[in-house]
Amino acid sequence: MAAAKKSRRWGVLLVNLGTPEAPTTSAVRRYLREFLWDRRVVEIPRPLWWVVLHGVILWTRPSKSAQAYRSIWADQGSPLLAFSTNLARAVRSEVAARTGGETIVEIAMRYGKPAIREKLDELKSAGVDRLLIVPLYPQYSSPSTGTVFDAVASVLRDWRYVPEIGFVNEYHDHPGYIRAVASRIDAFWRDNGKAGFLLFSFHGLPERSRALGDPYYDQCHTTAELIADALNLPKDAWQLVFQSRFGPGRWLQPYCIDVLNALPRRGIRDVDVVCPGFAVDCLETLEEIGMVNKEVFKKAGGARYRLVPALNDSPEHARFLADLITEHLRSENVSQFA
Repeated sequence: MAAAKKSRRWGVLLVNLGTPEAPTTSAVRRYLREFLWDRRVVEIPRPLWWVVLHGVILWTRPSKSAQAYRSIWADQGSPLLAFSTNLARAVRSEVAARTGGETIVEIAMRYGKPAIREKLDELKSAGVDRLLIVPLYPQYSSPSTGTVFDAVASVLRDWRYVPEIGFVNEYHDHPGYIRAVASRIDAFWRDNGKAGFLLFSFHGLPERSRALGDPYYDQCHTTAELIADALNLPKDAWQLVFQSRFGPGRWLQPYCIDVLNALPRRGIRDVDVVCPGFAVDCLETLEEIGMVNKEVFKKAGGARYRLVPALNDSPEHARFLADLITEHLRSENVSQFA
């Protein structure tokens, strides 16, 4: 008689960017030290960048960033961490309903806590022998998705037994994701009225990233076009922009601030902004887009400016991610889902 086949157990690790542990200068400095030293985040020769980072940036930027974090800090702490934790809990429940509870779902942060190493070790202790890594970045970029792969590989190279591993490197045009974002915008308009113009704002990257082969720029455009189509928006009712430029170099364009300054001169004084590159709301959406850029638009002559919330921990987001995870698990293990 043939030996019984050993049951395999999947572990799913959702990964978001990360956040300081507190809105203080010291906590932000620790976070930025880890984040900005990543070779994929800042592609400058290490000796030169070490001098700039430790001699200038870590002494000037943390206090300003801490003030920005304090403006969005909630009772639950960092919005990014709170939304990500709640989202993971909801995804865990959705995945359990599809797999009979045999799949473990956890959340980790690329920078800060809970760390990727900590969560992978927990999955290992739970008997997981197959891993699916899901970076919460709809569009692939080297400084976001790529660095998650680096961090996971750094942990696994220390393991004696390396499990089978799957990696979701993007979902920018997944029909479920497009539907979820379009539904989020549509629901916002039903509750608050529809603006005359919609901006799709994505986090910026240095322009040279395109020449180096990063698909991010094209994927952002695809995402925006698919959402606009799902909402039946005419071409003159929306535009794609890039935010969060850092440093003096040329970044992906058009810049969000430049467009916001120009819109009132074009007769557009009523704008909604949505950020489909962010799984959950964070500093870049709540403070930069929701507060700072709102003032830019108002000073330029704009009248009404609103930020459409990210998918966050909504049921629609949890269901989509559970569907995405199930699709990948099914492709790896058909019998489990038969």
